[in-house]
Amino acid sequence: KAEFGKQWYQRRVRGTLYCAKGNFEFGITRVIKSMEPYSKKLGMDTWHYAKRCFLGLIENLAKHMIMVRDVVLHDCIQFLEHAELYGKNVECRIQPPLSAAAVHELQGKNTVTYEARLIKGLLLLVCDL
Repeated sequence: KAEFGKQWYQRRVRGTLYCAKGNFEFGITRVIKSMEPYSKKLGMDTWHYAKRCFLGLIENLAKHMIMVRDVVLHDCIQFLEHAELYGKNVECRIQPPLSAAAVHELQGKNTVTYEARLIKGLLLLVCDL
């Protein structure tokens, strides 16, 4: 079981590093694989690293700096749909104490589900899928 945890961590780190170096096809697939099963591994920290990779991919696609195979884009959409499903109760960031009005305004926007929907919308917009 400890070995499983080590492989999961290595896969996530490798995927993040490949994305940072611009190899998004391989990096994104590693990050997605590292998050399976989503019900157990989708958390605030893991979502943070995955989100950064997806936003980097979207930025480079929007600038027409890279091309990505359709299969990878469909894997990304599928992952974001799973993140929507399993991220309803997962907060994205720690919020300081706020007034009651501010808490009501942010309600539901500090979840993985909300951010996954935004990222999915951006990816669909950039890729015309």
